[in-house]
Amino acid sequence: MVNIEKTESAIRMLLEAIGENPNREGLIDTPKRVAKMYNEIVGGYQEDASVHLSKTFKCEDAELVLEKGIVFHSICEHHLLPFYGKVHIAYIPNEKVVGLSKLCRAVEVYARRLQIQEQLCKQIANAIYESLNAKGVMVIIEAEHTCMTMRGIKKYGSKTVTISTCGILREDILKQKYILEMVRE
Repeated sequence: MVNIEKTESAIRMLLEAIGENPNREGLIDTPKRVAKMYNEIVGGYQEDASVHLSKTFKCEDAELVLEKGIVFHSICEHHLLPFYGKVHIAYIPNEKVVGLSKLCRAVEVYARRLQIQEQLCKQIANAIYESLNAKGVMVIIEAEHTCMTMRGIKKYGSKTVTISTCGILREDILKQKYILEMVRE
């Protein structure tokens, strides 16, 4: 849980540091609002993805499960600016599957932390692989980083793609290509 008092104090100091008056009408409640916002957008530290992934269903016939287009947003740990995009999750079950909404919840647990995209991708893949004892997992994230669009190089519309694989999907290039084709459709 975010320390609301410390966050409010830090935001007041930030406003003063950039030459603003934190007591003026438009800013008087800003420290409180920002503290509340951070409590919401980085609240994933108090959650465990494996809890969401623990409710499974027996399914001996599933060859591949693909949940694509899971929209997410996170905060870049380098600049504290948002990055956002879509997560695509493919896994090869090992006689059990999880409810599809639970995959989305696992994404949210890790996205609601200070992150880098590469780490987010790996954390999601590992959680699914370990919690479901899946034969293989592949996670693909496509994201736009506002630290690249609002500052620095200012490359609007550029997207970063990361891929993380576990188990048999780490080695099986044909299945990787098949999954990537399905994601593109």
